[in-house]
Amino acid sequence: MVESFWAVVASLLACLITTIGIYTIRKYEEWSKKSVTYFICFASGVLISVSFLHIIPKSFEMNVNAPIFLLAGYLFLHITNRFLSSYICDKLGSIKGNLGPIAALGIGFHSFVDGIIYSVTFSVSVFTGTLAALGMVLHEFPEGAVTFLLLLASGLDEKKSTRYAFLAAAVSTPLGTLLSYPFMGGLEESVLGAMLAFSAGALVYVSATHLLPQAEKESKKYSILALAIGILVAILILIAKG
Repeated sequence: MVESFWAVVASLLACLITTIGIYTIRKYEEWSKKSVTYFICFASGVLISVSFLHIIPKSFEMNVNAPIFLLAGYLFLHITNRFLSSYICDKLGSIKGNLGPIAALGIGFHSFVDGIIYSVTFSVSVFTGTLAALGMVLHEFPEGAVTFLLLLASGLDEKKSTRYAFLAAAVSTPLGTLLSYPFMGGLEESVLGAMLAFSAGALVYVSATHLLPQAEKESKKYSILALAIGILVAILILIAKG
């Protein structure tokens, strides 16, 4: 019960941070665009460190076939995101038509998967879930901002862009947690280990393949520092726990 409580809390916090990102980009667009890269880099540093230093080794202890599931998790998210962002967008329209809503749909799916990851990681332990949540929650701020901007660019007005961004990027995370957590109870350690490895693969994709390339495009002066701070924070937490 303790683990389920904190999984829900983490997913609701993610929902809140996403909502703050949507509100901030709408009200303070210039500041948000300047700062979003630093949020991305910090979150990436945390997620990469947590994945390689704790979640992946933990999954390997729980399931001897964890490396297979680790690769499967990475490829699943990579292929799904490529399909949603490239194939569907190319087939269905342009930025002035369907691209914004379709991109929001992809982000909504991604956020739903985030909710499932909270369920899996907190089912292993509160500490493992908290480590994963630390990086995941912080990357929700830019995700909310990006979703709003995509919908706005597709031709929707500010009110509709805000509403749809909230539904796609914010609400989908706790929904994913609430729908998936009841299935976590009673799972054998090997099954939970496989799911943890799959989640770790998804986290590596999000941090190294999805977030960091976005940050590199911006070439912000202190982005590498934000990445280093994220790595350091994760390492210090792991050392304190150990």
